[in-house]
Amino acid sequence: MENYVKITGSKSGIILKLDSEADWEELKKQVAEKFRSTSDFWGNAQKAIAFKGRDLSEEQQEEILGIIRENCSLDIVCVLDDDPERENAFANAVKENTGQEKKSGTSQETVDNLLQTDNGTGFFFKGNLRSGQVLDVETSIIILGDVNAGAKVVSKGNVIILGSLKGNVFAGSAGNVDAFVIALDMKPVQIRIADTIARSPDEKKIGRSKKTRETKIAFWENGNIYIEPLDKDVMNDIRLT
Repeated sequence: MENYVKITGSKSGIILKLDSEADWEELKKQVAEKFRSTSDFWGNAQKAIAFKGRDLSEEQQEEILGIIRENCSLDIVCVLDDDPERENAFANAVKENTGQEKKSGTSQETVDNLLQTDNGTGFFFKGNLRSGQVLDVETSIIILGDVNAGAKVVSKGNVIILGSLKGNVFAGSAGNVDAFVIALDMKPVQIRIADTIARSPDEKKIGRSKKTRETKIAFWENGNIYIEPLDKDVMNDIRLT
């Protein structure tokens, strides 16, 4: 089945990319499935949303929003166009709404399972990604938690996991071969950087009964992906883009 729906993060909200040629009913079905499978990922966070890839009437937008509400606890505070000049409106809409919630004494937990931006160069995500969950961002990402088997992270930049990597990671998804992946416990099913794919080696071939947990980095060089312990020498060679 073709993937007609893609969810990505902006600095303060969600961009829902919809295929322009897909059948409307199939599109709605995939929206429901996407938000149902990532319900725990979003939690009850307050987000603005922008639609991209397909022109929607007001009725169609309301229909999609209704599907989102039915399949997760995400609170959509406003709908905006995917326009960089309106990025401040995303932030202000969320900030104002959150402020009102706090004043009314009905503060919600919006720290766990929430994408947050640092200075516009990357995102932070706090929480564990479980099987079937996909985190897809436009910039680099720092994950404060584990990426479990069956979960996937896609980033146009670097991926830093302050936890265990047991799932799949696709760094440099726009073709950036200088992207890298770092994890405190590197046991991926698959790592992809730009167009190069590497699979985790069979642990049985290592010949050890116990494997020491060690921070490692995966990087691209001369058409191959290498996974090495992260030390000062390696850090000095990291190319930030």
